[in-house]
Formats: sequence, structure tokens, C-alpha cells
Amino acid sequence: MKKWIIPVIIIAVIAIGLYQWAVGFNNTAVKYEENAKTKWSNVESAYQRRNDLIGNLVKTVQGAADFERGTLTDVIEARAKATSTTIDADNLTPEKLAAFQQAQTGLSSALSRLLVTVERYPELKANQNFLELQSQLEGTENRINVARDRFNEEVNVYNIHIRKFPNSILAGIFDFDKMARYQADPGSENAPDVDFDFE
Repeated sequence: MKKWIIPVIIIAVIAIGLYQWAVGFNNTAVKYEENAKTKWSNVESAYQRRNDLIGNLVKTVQGAADFERGTLTDVIEARAKATSTTIDADNLTPEKLAAFQQAQTGLSSALSRLLVTVERYPELKANQNFLELQSQLEGTENRINVARDRFNEEVNVYNIHIRKFPNSILAGIFDFDKMARYQADPGSENAPDVDFDFE
């Protein structure tokens, strides 16, 4: 047997092993990345549902006589800003997520002020359409929270996969970057001040 055959066989076995490792890493990373992007689409879908409900809520409230126009204007403007702030799932940077979150937080804040203001209007509080929309909004807020949690879980799986050694070597070669998580709003760890003085 010729002496060069053994080194060639060893090199071929190593090359096949490296190829299989690279293919396995790449395919798994693609799967995890696409799962995270799908979960992000679910987050956006939940926020879109909320935006649609808020539009209907605003129309219902606009029908109330003498309702505070400034409060309605704030909600309408915040909703317009929130719907115009979108992120491509292929470009989920921390900065873009922060901008998206800031727009959604602004809308949440304006909506909260609207709902507190409604307390002064018994005819609105008794309006069946308004009550149904309010209930749907509460359910949607829960959906949003679940969707964000699931997105973060998928991002975590992906980030762990590409950052573990020796996968991190291939992640750099195949251009797999760490994905940003959806973060809590600044100050959300503090209990909010609730003022029930409607006078």
C-alpha cells in the first residue's frame, strides 16, 4: 500500500467532517433565525390588531358630545406615529427596536389618558360598542405581551446557537449576527402612579 493514501484518507475524512459540521451549523442557524423573524411578524401583527381597535375606539369616542378634543388628537397622532414606525425582520437592530418600542409606548400612554378621560362620560362608559372595544383591547395587550415573550425566546435560541464555541467561528464566516431582544420600557420596573381624582 502506498504511503500517501493514508494521509489523503485522513484529510478527506477531516474535510467531510468539517463540511458536515458547517452545513449542520448553517442550516440550524437559518432555521432559528427564520423562527425568530416569524415571531417578530407575530409581534407586529398583534400591534396592528391593537392599532385597528384603537381606530374604532377613537371613532366611537368622537361621537360623544363635548369629549376632550386634545385627548383624542393625542391618540390619533400617537397611532399615526406607531403605524409608521416599522422594522424589517432582516434588520432587527437594537436602535430600530428601541424606536419601534418608543412609538408603541407613546401610543399606550395616549390610550391610557383617553381611557381615564372616558371615566368622566357616563354615556360612553355605558356604550356597548365602547365596552366591547375596550375588552378587545385588554385581550390584545395580553396577546402583545405573549408575542413579545415568544419572540425573545426564539431570539435567545438563535443567539445561543451562533455564540457558542465553536459555532461562533462559523457564525462570523457565514455572517450570522446576534439579534436584538425586545426590552422592557425604561422605568417599567417602577409601579406607576395611579390618580383616580376626576374632579
